[in-house]
Amino acid sequence: MKKTLFSIMIALTSTLLLNDCGVGTYSVTSGKSDVAGISFTSAKAMDITVIIEESSYEISTVKDKAYKADRKIKETANNTIRIKPGTYNVKVLVEGTEIFAKKLFLSASEHHIIEL
Repeated sequence: MKKTLFSIMIALTSTLLLNDCGVGTYSVTSGKSDVAGISFTSAKAMDITVIIEESSYEISTVKDKAYKADRKIKETANNTIRIKPGTYNVKVLVEGTEIFAKKLFLSASEHHIIEL
């Protein structure tokens, strides 16, 4: 009986001592941001109107360079639309003429580049 009681006392004491060793409580957040981006490229830089569902955006295309097909595009307010992840109907108009229409799915933190 004394050995069992002694074992329980040691277990409780060590548990209390180990729990008190921490310096503080920390919160760590990681993962993908809950926003996606769409950019458009074309043979020459031009102003376009993008309609996503019911919203309209006035942006510019990024000039496409043939020798850099897989290049990364610098995301700016002038050439990238930021929206929540999901499925959207996207239309692109140049001077009132529709040149692109497609249903797109955008995942979190995705930067989707559309070639016009």
